[in-house]
Amino acid sequence: MSSTPADQLLIAFAQLNPVVGDIAGNMRRVREARALAGGQGADLVVFTELFLAGYPPEDLVLKPAFQAACRRAVEELAAETADGGPALLLGAPWVEDGRLYNAALLLDGGAVAATRFKVDLPTYGVFDEKRLFTPGPMPGPMAFRGVRLGVPVCEDIWSPDVVECLMETGAEILLIPNGSPYRRDVQDARLNVAVARVVESGLPLAYVNAVGGQDELVFDGGSFVLNADRSLPVQLPNFQERVRITRWERWADGWRCEEGARAPLLAGDEADYAACVLGLRDYVEKNGFPGVVLGLSGGIDSALAAAMAVDALGPARVHGVMLPSRFTSDESLADAAAVAQALGLRYDILPIGQAVEALEQGLAPLFAGRGRDVTEENLQSRLRGTLLMALSNKFGAMVVTTGNKSEMATGYATLYGDMNGGFNPLKDLYKTQVFRLCALRNRWKPAGALGPDGAVIPDNILTKPPTAELRENQTDQDSLPPYEVLDAILERLVEREMPLDAIITDGFEPALVARVERLLTLAEYKRRQAAPGVKVTARHFGRDRRYPLTNRFREGA
Repeated sequence: MSSTPADQLLIAFAQLNPVVGDIAGNMRRVREARALAGGQGADLVVFTELFLAGYPPEDLVLKPAFQAACRRAVEELAAETADGGPALLLGAPWVEDGRLYNAALLLDGGAVAATRFKVDLPTYGVFDEKRLFTPGPMPGPMAFRGVRLGVPVCEDIWSPDVVECLMETGAEILLIPNGSPYRRDVQDARLNVAVARVVESGLPLAYVNAVGGQDELVFDGGSFVLNADRSLPVQLPNFQERVRITRWERWADGWRCEEGARAPLLAGDEADYAACVLGLRDYVEKNGFPGVVLGLSGGIDSALAAAMAVDALGPARVHGVMLPSRFTSDESLADAAAVAQALGLRYDILPIGQAVEALEQGLAPLFAGRGRDVTEENLQSRLRGTLLMALSNKFGAMVVTTGNKSEMATGYATLYGDMNGGFNPLKDLYKTQVFRLCALRNRWKPAGALGPDGAVIPDNILTKPPTAELRENQTDQDSLPPYEVLDAILERLVEREMPLDAIITDGFEPALVARVERLLTLAEYKRRQAAPGVKVTARHFGRDRRYPLTNRFREGA
C-alpha cells in the first residue's frame, strides 16, 4: 500500500426510519440528515432503498399520483443540492419511458445527476417486486466528483452478476442501499454475501440498511463497511437510527475506509426481543394510536406482551385488564397484578362471570340436551375480546393480542376472542421462545426500552403450567403435547418444510407428527384472520407462507 493517500471522500450513511407514503415526512428526514452530515463535512449522504417512498410500498407504488408525488419530491431535493452541500444518493420509485423502476438517484449540483435501477427483483419470501417494478439494465458506475461509484440495490448483491458488471466497467467503491428486513441470524447471511462480493470484485463495499417497523416487517439497520481486504472498519448498531460519517482515502491500490466506530450487534433472543419491541412501537406510532390495551391473564404470553408494550411505549400508554371468570384462579389474579405493578402500567379488573352466565342462559333453549364443550369455553374468550374491543373503541387505544406461533400453528386460539386485536408482537415466537424471552427480559432490556430495569415477570409465571383457564383444572398439555416437543415438530414442518417421514426419523412419534401436521393444515383459516405481527423467523405466518384455505392434500394419503 502506498504511504500517502491521493484523495479523500467523506460519505455519510443515513440509517433511518422512513414511513411508507409519508413523502413530506421522509423529505424532512432527508433534509435533516443532509444538514447534520453537511455540518461534518460530508461529500455524499447515502440513504436506503426506496427511502423517499418508504419500504416496502407494495401496491401503493402503482398509483400514478404517488409516483408523481415522489418525482416532484426528488426534483425539489435535487434543486437544493445546488447550495454546494453534500450530494444525495436517494432511493425512490422512478418512472422512465413509461416503466416503473426501483431506483437509486444521485442528486448533486442542483439536478438528478445519475440514475441506476435495481436489476434483480426478488419474488420469494416477503418480497413480490416483479409485479411492481421493471428490472433495470445491467449498470455501470456513477461518476461522482472524480470517483466511480458502483450502486447495486439490495438484492443485486445476492448473486455475483451485477457486482461483476460494475467491477468490469470501472467501479471503485460499492455503495449498496438496502431495505433488508430482519429475521433471526440475518446479519451473518448479509455479511457472508458481502464478503463474497468483495473477494470476487476486489472492491470495498458499504452496506447501508434501513431501520424501523413497517407492518409485519422490521428493518434492523446494522449498516457496515468492508474494505477490499475484508476488514470491517465500520459497524453501525442494529435497531437504532444513525447518521454516521465514514472517511475514505484513495491509495495506489484503491479506496479504503478508515477505522471508525464498530458497534456491538444484538443477536439471537436479544435481537428477536428488540425486533418485537421496535415493530410494535412503530406500528402504534406510525398509525397514530394513543396507546394500547391488552388482556392480562396472569399467564406467560400476556406477561411478555405487556413487557414488550411498556418497553415500546412506556407504562403510561399501556392499559392492562384482567377479565376473570369463575375458572380464573387466585394464583392468576395475583400474577397478573404483580406483572402490572412491576411494569407500572394502568391495571383494571373487569369480571366476566355474570355476562358469561347471561350468554349461556340466552343460548340454553337452543343448546338443550347437549353437554358443555368447547363452545362454552369459547364464549368466555369471545366475551373478553368484545370487552377489550369496547375499551379500544371508547378510548382509542389499540388492542394488542397475545397468541404465540405455537398456538397460531395448531389453532389453539379462538376466533373473535383471544385473537382479537390490531397487532401481535408474539405472532412469530414459538411458546418455548416466549419462556426464554421472559427470562431474558428479567435480566436485560434493549437500548431505548422505556420499561423499568430488572425483573418484571414473576417467577411463578415462568414455572407454572400454561393454561387458558376456560374450564376446571385446565392446562394446555391436556390437548397439546409438551411445548418442547410440539415446537420442535412445528419448526420442522413450518420453517424447514420437512417430509413427515424425515421428522419421524428424527425421533418423533409417528402418530404425534401426523396429528400436529393435521392441526397445522386445519388452522389455516384462523391464521388468515389473525392480527398482523412482527416477523422474526424464516417462515412467518402471512407474507412468507401462503397456503390455500381449501386444501385437501394430506401427505402420505
